[in-house]
Amino acid sequence: MQNDFYKTKNIKEDFKFDKVLGEGSFAVVHKCIRKENNEEVAVKVIDKANLEHDDQLALETECEIMANIDHPNIVKCTCVYDEKSKFYMVMELMTGGELFDRIVEKEFYSEKEACDVIKPIVDAINYCHKMGIAHRDLKPENLLYTSPDPDATIKISDFGLAKVISDELMTTACGTPSYIAPEILEGKGYTFAVDYWSIGVILYVLLCGFPPFYEDTNEKLFAMIKKGQFEFPSPQWDPISNQAKDLIKNLLKVDPKQRYNAEQILNHAWIKDGGASRKHLPDSLEALRQFNARRRLRRAQFSVLATTRLKHLIMNK
Repeated sequence: MQNDFYKTKNIKEDFKFDKVLGEGSFAVVHKCIRKENNEEVAVKVIDKANLEHDDQLALETECEIMANIDHPNIVKCTCVYDEKSKFYMVMELMTGGELFDRIVEKEFYSEKEACDVIKPIVDAINYCHKMGIAHRDLKPENLLYTSPDPDATIKISDFGLAKVISDELMTTACGTPSYIAPEILEGKGYTFAVDYWSIGVILYVLLCGFPPFYEDTNEKLFAMIKKGQFEFPSPQWDPISNQAKDLIKNLLKVDPKQRYNAEQILNHAWIKDGGASRKHLPDSLEALRQFNARRRLRRAQFSVLATTRLKHLIMNK
């Protein structure tokens, strides 16, 4: 890892800590000010005492990945500070909010808006895959905007479950239940294609305001996902174009070999040839508002399952 990226001195020599932006099970994110130039950044603070060995390894992997990633649609990590009891990741400050929070504030919403969201995400994921990195936890919460401006850039965040792979298949059961690809649940090994499945789920929700796979228990949900059982129910999907449905069908293929990759997605008529309709979708927007309100309410329940717990659910299906 580059020397200028990895630092062992006290972070408070360089940064002034401001308000807490968010808290997770392992980390707290603070807004901080760089003393040198008053630049505002986000600093993820990880308490080492809470980390098990696997978590420590995952953190090292995340740092290795973030040190090498440079893409306009991926949140930038500029450096890390490794102190005795805590670990700090200095990140680009994203002030524009999460994807769905942003959409539900709109007065007008169309397929074109959904297309404009998906395109840069696919481009960023394609970049990661070419570098040998699988994200493995793509979901709306990990898609953030740089600022509140209407033309702000969307970026992928949180590479905490990302993995660098070469030729071997990944086998770790990880991810967030509604967005998990079927091959992860089968436990047979999987490839980069898992990220395109997650993009398919996100696109489905973007267009109608509810997920393609939904059940009361994870056991039933996983059974649905493994069969790839989903529909485009009427009347919610009636105003959505056949081209959009075709792209989703090709992303939510149970067989990862048949699933669309980045090139196929970006060359699909709905994305490439302006196939995405500009017609207002008031019902989809209202459904998205309701979905987002429920999502925020049940956030704790939908947090990333610990690897061991997810393994347990899969093994005892």
